Amino acid sequence: MSIVRIPDLRFTVRLARLEGLLAVVLSSVVTASAAPLEEVVRIPVEVADRFGRTHQQAITVTIFRDDAREQSPWLLINHGRSGTAAGRAQLGRARYSANSAYFVDLGYAVFVPTRMGYGITGGPDVENTGPCEQRDHARGFAAAAAQSVAVIAFARTRPYVTSAPGVIVGQSYGGATAAALAARNLEGVAAALNFAGGSGGNPKTRPGDPCSEAALAQVFADYGRTARTPMLWLYSENDRFWGAEHPRRWFERFRAAGGRAEFIQLPAIGDDGHGSFTRNAAAWKPHVERFLAQHLPR
Repeated sequence: MSIVRIPDLRFTVRLARLEGLLAVVLSSVVTASAAPLEEVVRIPVEVADRFGRTHQQAITVTIFRDDAREQSPWLLINHGRSGTAAGRAQLGRARYSANSAYFVDLGYAVFVPTRMGYGITGGPDVENTGPCEQRDHARGFAAAAAQSVAVIAFARTRPYVTSAPGVIVGQSYGGATAAALAARNLEGVAAALNFAGGSGGNPKTRPGDPCSEAALAQVFADYGRTARTPMLWLYSENDRFWGAEHPRRWFERFRAAGGRAEFIQLPAIGDDGHGSFTRNAAAWKPHVERFLAQHLPR
């Protein structure tokens, strides 16, 4: 959803007669909040790849906030993963500008990292998890989660961020990373939102049949054994990366193992609902706002 903002404006138009024509005018006030302030910072991270090799690098983080608000709780948005090196490079700087503006309107300071191996951050592909039939999904999510922990720690030091618990949000690979973070029960994290989370999908070559799916289901079950952070999982009916049944099975495995989560089946949109986070906000906003009100009462 695009959000158009205008600066505060007052205008008064008075009753007047011009060249024999009666003009009726009304006094009114038009106000709107300013557009979110957007900042770009770089923060150092240390990440291990699937071979156990450690990589140290600064990653780019985009911050959106309302500078008229003295303090806000933080909210982290994690992006997805392209299956090609060219696609990862083309990410540029992750922003999710419309989504970020929406969460700023809800009262958050929003942090959007461009993780190692992607876009403007560049560097090694630490989230590479091996060939399709032998994916080590947990290692990849752990690499993304380690960077998220660094961003959260940074966010909590900002003078414009309150000491109140924050929220983790993720799209696709970032959604699965939200589950990995929920399993860590991090201090200062109140809830996590998983939009279309998973790994190894390819809508062109293997629609609805992600790589090493059984191993991925086991990873979600493993996360459920320790995850006590409340989660909301949102998947579209026509997600061509995972299909309709796999996400429900992952959720059931997560819940059966002890994870705290709720599943929302979003309606189909277009020919692939995998991008509902950015393309179908009207369908998920009521669920998100109810969930946040439930777990982060104001």
